[in-house]
Amino acid sequence: MTRLGPADSPAISETPGTLPTDHGELPRWAVADLPAPPPFSPRNLLKVIGPGAVMAATSIGGGEWLVGPAAAVKYSSAIFLIASIAIVLQVIFNLEAIRYTLYTGEPIYGGIMRLKPGPRFWAAFYAFMGFFQLGWPALAGSAAATLFGAWMGRMPGAPDQPAQAWIATALIIGIVAILSFGGTIERMLEYFAWTMLAVVFTFLVIVNVAFVPFAHWGQTFVGFFMLSGLPHPIDWGLIGALAATAGSGGIGNLTVTNWVRDKGFGMGSMVGAIPSAVGGVEIKLSHVGTVFPATEANLARWREWLRYVHADQLWVWGLFCFLGMFLNVNLATAIIPHGTDLQGLAAGAYQAEYLAKIWPGFWFLTLFNGFWILFKTQLGNTDILVRTITDALWMSSSRARDWKMGIRSIYYGILLVFSIWGVFVIRSASPFQLFKILANMAGIVLMIAGVQIFLVNRRFLPRVVRPPLWRELGLLACSAFYAFFAYFVVRDLIRSML
Repeated sequence: MTRLGPADSPAISETPGTLPTDHGELPRWAVADLPAPPPFSPRNLLKVIGPGAVMAATSIGGGEWLVGPAAAVKYSSAIFLIASIAIVLQVIFNLEAIRYTLYTGEPIYGGIMRLKPGPRFWAAFYAFMGFFQLGWPALAGSAAATLFGAWMGRMPGAPDQPAQAWIATALIIGIVAILSFGGTIERMLEYFAWTMLAVVFTFLVIVNVAFVPFAHWGQTFVGFFMLSGLPHPIDWGLIGALAATAGSGGIGNLTVTNWVRDKGFGMGSMVGAIPSAVGGVEIKLSHVGTVFPATEANLARWREWLRYVHADQLWVWGLFCFLGMFLNVNLATAIIPHGTDLQGLAAGAYQAEYLAKIWPGFWFLTLFNGFWILFKTQLGNTDILVRTITDALWMSSSRARDWKMGIRSIYYGILLVFSIWGVFVIRSASPFQLFKILANMAGIVLMIAGVQIFLVNRRFLPRVVRPPLWRELGLLACSAFYAFFAYFVVRDLIRSML
């Protein structure tokens, strides 16, 4: 999948009112015409879309393999309207973040850093939030345990923790290797994403069709669209994690705009990308975006780009997120006794144990499928964290931009530091405990960033490319939705400390 590049454009025609009048706390954007996308067709659609696949491969992980089955078996699938609402609101969140990137070529972090108190504050804030959401290699530990179980024929116990930690270390090293090839990092992630989505969903569809009664499918489906009330007492930490991880969850939603830029969507083709360490050509990445005057010709191209973005987010990311959660929950609630208190890996162990009674080979296949679900998400989360910090430094610090070795060395330096940190911290706590921290931090990021994206698009985009009112209200509803869960999670945390 090649990076999209600028097409031939007519001469720029600037008219008062067609360009932003306010550039906030960063320098003013350059100006150029919007490159034309390939003509919209099914064939070109398959060539152009990609960020949604990377995002889906990253999204379908701990929420579907760990949190979703745990919540469904404990409380039943009747609470999963929460997951459906979360996915819809996150689709709106993603589209409005991408809107800014499509117009300016900057990731949404660039728009946020244009807000007061300025780029250094917001760069530090999102680096901090990114670390506390994704700086815990929870899914590497979970992936190591599933791989151990698939190979040994049993799930790991306390005596197996050293072996599990060494497997997790090998997986972390493998992630560094994968992110080092492919020309651009986004391209390598895209190749890997499509492959893993095909593997994971082939398995999930086959076992659900073969072993889950049709009546149970209907019961699960109804639960995703009708809420009969929340049970009491309720584990708000678990439900808050479900709401966040039903989609991408926080930093991952914001980072889709970095992948959109690196893919070359819209004005992203005028800005540059982060090249890979091996085989990556020297691509200059500008720290300031480029905008287009709102001429009739540019707006026609803009509408075509939006068609590709909507397909990428609605029919790739949104659909895969829903199906990933639905199929895992449908299988888990069909074969695991209601009320079982699953402790992270137990969901996969129960599924593997049940299916192995039908055919012993299902033990390996079920856990190996779980391994890929978790490993691909850890891969994506690693890139998200490193990319967030790298882009924040690049856009906010002139010292970082003056470094002779360029942005590639910044990315891989941070990747190395994070990987060393992961090797040590993976031995300090259980994967499920780490994942609950990750998931609830994600909800807080969505709560804050939703309001910021609303402000960024209102302030910096010309009126003709701003979203309609209902989309703006949906963005604010997303913030309110996650504020609701954050309140109860924090309340319960404070109560447990008193």
